[in-house]
Amino acid sequence: MKKAFSLLMVVMMALPVLTLVPGATAQDAIGSEGNPIEVYFVPSSEAQLIVESGDALEQALSELTGYTFEVSVPTAYAAVIEAMCAAPDRTMGFIPAAGYVIANNRCGVDVAMAAERRGWAVYWAAYLVRRDSDIYTFGDLAGKTWAYGDPLSTSGYLFPAVELGQAGIVPGAEVQTGGHNQTVLAVYNGEADFGTVYFSPPVVPGAPWASGDLPEPYDLSIDESYIGADGELYVGDIMIQDARRAVRETAPDVVDKVRILRLSAPIPNDTLSFGPEFPEDIRAAIVDALVAYAQDTESWSASPLATAYSWTGLEPIEDSTFDIVRGLFTVLGLTEEDIFG
Repeated sequence: MKKAFSLLMVVMMALPVLTLVPGATAQDAIGSEGNPIEVYFVPSSEAQLIVESGDALEQALSELTGYTFEVSVPTAYAAVIEAMCAAPDRTMGFIPAAGYVIANNRCGVDVAMAAERRGWAVYWAAYLVRRDSDIYTFGDLAGKTWAYGDPLSTSGYLFPAVELGQAGIVPGAEVQTGGHNQTVLAVYNGEADFGTVYFSPPVVPGAPWASGDLPEPYDLSIDESYIGADGELYVGDIMIQDARRAVRETAPDVVDKVRILRLSAPIPNDTLSFGPEFPEDIRAAIVDALVAYAQDTESWSASPLATAYSWTGLEPIEDSTFDIVRGLFTVLGLTEEDIFG
């Protein structure tokens, strides 16, 4: 209790007063109860946990900063971008790389931080197939049914679409599932030949996973998969952190039935981004508070950002880091009209 109180006091002492827009009353100040800061997450299986614990996240952010927040998870990526552009002075979003690039281009939404997962500021797309499938090479995906969550998803669609196109691989039918966990289950149930989802590295005791290692550094003929006492998905003593983890309660044998064919090139992690007119002093206070929060391991590990998204921290990131993602839109020839219809 004393540790948490001390952290809160340090953060609060650095906070500015509520920012008033010209002619506004104190009741209308950004971050007040009458004008809360709007916090957005994109729809996903993890975001459902944010919905369920939204009050807890709002309270945590409020205690850290002294401001009032309102957490929302709209039904589509595009709705998040529209909301942030419609309220440029009071919105912040935990949005993936592709969503950030579109929002930045559309109205100047600005990135501040990137998520860190167990020391990684990047992640990958994974190409999933059933273990009993006769798909063994990238080229084998030609003509096969492709499942993906959302056409705005960086790992679920954009990166794979470019890589498939560059390799001259033309899939067959496409199935838009609505989310990463639905994509995993589509492959698991045989409703699609392959699916594309996010990949976070497994936790390997004594020999941390490194870029270039096998995405599945285990042998199922030797070690079995199981749900541990901590509720996590394991093979032997290796903890699974990729998208298959998200369906472990629905399909506890998912690792036995679904394998990773290959990984994509690295992708920048999800962002903490702000509306283009968000007050600089409040933005700085929120960023400083979240950094301090992440450094308080005990408090952070119980936060929705850690429990729902497996984030282990946040680190500063420059807009130029996302130029690789901008290049994807160029390669695919996508426009805002394509995205927003």
